[in-house]
Amino acid sequence: MKHQITPYLTFDGQARDALAFYEEVFQAEVIDIQSYGDADFPTPEEANDRILHAKIKKGELLVMVSDTFPGNPLEVGTNISLMLECESESEIQHLYETLREKGTTLMELQDTFWGARFAKVKDCFGVHWDLNYTK
Repeated sequence: MKHQITPYLTFDGQARDALAFYEEVFQAEVIDIQSYGDADFPTPEEANDRILHAKIKKGELLVMVSDTFPGNPLEVGTNISLMLECESESEIQHLYETLREKGTTLMELQDTFWGARFAKVKDCFGVHWDLNYTK
């Protein structure tokens, strides 16, 4: 990927699963992970295994992830779309296929009027990804 984005994704107890999924999809590495149980403040027992803060990184790509605190509702919405500028046709093809495998294609991978290959995908966690490869 060419440009840096730093999204912060929040889940309702699914952060570990999301980290494992994104680690595989992007062939990345979880570089920092802290649970609520590791925190220096008192937390209820049911929060101990939830992710307070984590980072997953590959090259310049950095994604931050956390879980909500138990009892704090999470509203999954479509108010954010994360743009990834790919470096090759093979990279955009891999990301497109892997993200949509358990997700939903919002816009098929295709050539566009702006001279790129582009796709929109909602992954299995409801996160929207815009994939772009400028030819």
